[in-house]
Amino acid sequence: MRPLARAAERLRRALADDSGRAVARRNAGLAFLIRVAGAAVAFVSQILLARWMGRFEFGIYVSVWTWASVLGPLAPLGLGYAAQRFVPDYRLHGDLAGLRGFLLGGRLLALAFGVVAGIVLAAVVVAFSGRPVPPHVVLPFAIGAATLPMLALGSTQDGISRAFDWFDLALIPVFVVQPLLVVAAVAGLHAAGRPVDAVAVLAVTCAAAWIVTALQTVLLRRRLRAKIPAGPRRHAPRAWLAVSLPIVLVDGFFLLLFYVDILVLQVFEPPQEVAIYFAASKTLALVHFIAYAVGAAVAHRFSAFHAQGDRAGLQRFVADAIRWSFWPTLAVGLMLVALGRPILSLFGPGFSAGYPVLVVIMLGLLARGAVGPADRLLNMTGHSSACALVYAVALAANLALCLILIPAFGPIGAAVAMAAAVVVESSLLFVMVRTRLGLHAFVLGRGRPIA
Repeated sequence: MRPLARAAERLRRALADDSGRAVARRNAGLAFLIRVAGAAVAFVSQILLARWMGRFEFGIYVSVWTWASVLGPLAPLGLGYAAQRFVPDYRLHGDLAGLRGFLLGGRLLALAFGVVAGIVLAAVVVAFSGRPVPPHVVLPFAIGAATLPMLALGSTQDGISRAFDWFDLALIPVFVVQPLLVVAAVAGLHAAGRPVDAVAVLAVTCAAAWIVTALQTVLLRRRLRAKIPAGPRRHAPRAWLAVSLPIVLVDGFFLLLFYVDILVLQVFEPPQEVAIYFAASKTLALVHFIAYAVGAAVAHRFSAFHAQGDRAGLQRFVADAIRWSFWPTLAVGLMLVALGRPILSLFGPGFSAGYPVLVVIMLGLLARGAVGPADRLLNMTGHSSACALVYAVALAANLALCLILIPAFGPIGAAVAMAAAVVVESSLLFVMVRTRLGLHAFVLGRGRPIA
């Protein structure tokens, strides 16, 4: 058989393999490809926005969107992550009434929580306008608050879609379609000679979020109708929140861990410096997406292995997931470090000053890749509190280091604080997985449970 024919045959067998590991591997690959495409679109759009807006306006935009990126996923109180626990459980036990209740009620709760979060953010910004909130960021923050209901709903629909292995529906609308809409609309403003400032770009981003989430809602509804027969619903919001609240605690610590550097930096540094730091950190977005893609694909498989009591299978799968995370992280990280300066220069004059930031943060991400999706493993096996403790300690370390280093060293101080906190986080995750589950979660590890 010729090499091409052999390769085609191997591909056919791989696509026909319905084993848990094969499905997870395909989903990890699909999620990674979608996130790569989305990262490329987002990265190009950020370059264009930085050039069109200038460092000052781009820095304001970055500051507002960072807050939205933190509050949006937190607003639904973990219901998106809880979907990966409840949907497989309801389906496994044939509880269609409970499943139908969660699919509708969970999303309605998420939307309501998002509305409340948006109102609170807008009220706080208006109340503190002038001091400590500068007047020129009040309107941008108000627009950012209007995106929170859709970010909350979209986050929950993402979790539901992933629970059904619909990774195209989970990822393409948010990570591909939405950035394309934003860059197309802003390009139109730029071509028409209209001002491309923070207010205009945030208004476009808000509109895109509403459009894309509405489209995702329609498509998800069609797929669910084809998958689940109509019937009665049973709502159990207390049970849902009892599971989701510990998860959102973990998610909150996680989000703040990876955003606190920018949140603190904008307090001490002008928007121009925030813009440079953001460009450097987002140049590493592909490295973050490797971990995200693998974690998104394997999380509910961890839950299934644990529910079946298959510790040996779980350990093998954990080892696979860590390898899928670490080696691509190393390869992509080395490439980005080598090409960092020319890439940063694409954002415009002065942005290459962020190269040292890029190198320092990359060192921390390598440590994180070495333990793979250990956080998802803890969450999906009933150890959310242990994971929350890890992130609380890492967040406290990051915040303390940011407050010490940023006033003295500026952006490079923020980068050192971030890298050190990630090393702390990774070390603690390894320890927690070992002590709570008796599993080895490190790239150079054993493929069997620890006695």
